[in-house]
Amino acid sequence: MFTPEIDATASPESSYSPLNAQLASLLSGERDLICNAAQLSAFIMQTVPDLNWAGFYFARGEELVLGPYVGNVACTRIPFGRGVCGKAASTQDVQRVDDVHAFDGHIACDAASASELVIPIVVAGKLVAVFDIDSPNVARFSDVDQAGLMAFVSTFVDATDLTWSI
Repeated sequence: MFTPEIDATASPESSYSPLNAQLASLLSGERDLICNAAQLSAFIMQTVPDLNWAGFYFARGEELVLGPYVGNVACTRIPFGRGVCGKAASTQDVQRVDDVHAFDGHIACDAASASELVIPIVVAGKLVAVFDIDSPNVARFSDVDQAGLMAFVSTFVDATDLTWSI
């Protein structure tokens, strides 16, 4: 049913669009936050190559709390402003870091991670969560990857009932 991963022979732009349609189909008819968060995490790990972690941190007060993810054990709480996820939470801006070891204040939850993309999820002007994607490869994420993964997160937001958290 699902494409095993992005086709390395196709252009990145053409690879993300059909995957996003598959994601929309996967999430169709399900509105539960935890269920859809788990599905998105697994879907990305199954379809996007060269990753070692994908998952959610939910905003609780002035910190992020670990949610559904796929990967090695992770940090459970991250204060806003600390590490790549905390910076994404405090600024509400996407953070794409080519080399996390050169990032001032990086939190090494998994020493194998070399690059990171963190996408804030903001609903009605309020931070709900961040979606964190790690790779063991330096400079893994391009502009095209960022746009494609942001589209995945947008599909998740559209399919999911996030009203309990705002």
